[in-house]
Parts: sequence; structure tokens; C-alpha cells
Amino acid sequence: QVQLVESGGGLVQVGGSLRLSCTASGRTFSVYAMGWFRQAPEKERQFVAAVTWSGESTYYASSGKGRFTISRDNAKNTVNLQMDNLKPEDTAVYYCAVSSSYFGSVDYNYDYWGQGTQVTVSS
Repeated sequence: QVQLVESGGGLVQVGGSLRLSCTASGRTFSVYAMGWFRQAPEKERQFVAAVTWSGESTYYASSGKGRFTISRDNAKNTVNLQMDNLKPEDTAVYYCAVSSSYFGSVDYNYDYWGQGTQVTVSS
């Protein structure tokens, strides 16, 4: 019902910045919240950040707090993740996800997922 496409990943040096974007299409009227998750090889998927579509609430994992900023552009049906001061441990595939009724950090409570975009932070 909702399709998500991520973009903006790439290779960056330690301390650099990247801005990830996720654009939603389809039944976007059903979107309540959007979140970012990441998964590195042989590691569990972990929560990064989330925002309600209204923009009233944001939620950050401690790993990115103070370095990452999530925002949304309702007119463009887009959620962004600005990542500053990147570290090697930030290397992962980053996924955006949509929830129709949930706001939080639990991955299985999200309803739709994008294909992911690779972020690699080199030393």
C-alpha cells in the first residue's frame, strides 16, 4: 500500500556528513510515523530515529543522539536523516519504514519498508 525509496547513501570519511532521504508513495494518507533503522553485516537491525508525520514528536537512539537529525517534508512525502560527525560504527544499510499507527523504536511494529541504502564510513 505504501512504497518507500531511500537515497543519499555513499562512502564518507570519519567525521563527515551524509543526508539520507526517503520518499513515500501510494497510500500515503495512512502514514502516522516514519522511522530509520540500520543493519550491519552479522548484526541485528537497530533503531536510529523516528518522527511522527505531524512533526510533533521525534525520537532518537542514543547511538546517534546529538549527531543525527530526523525531519519530514509533508509536501514532498519525504523523511530525511541528516547524519553528522559520522563514525565507523555507523557503517550499515539504512532502511526507512512507515507505521500506520505506531510511534517508537520497535521494528516489527512498522508496516512498510524501503529497500535500503548503504552507508560506509571509512577511517
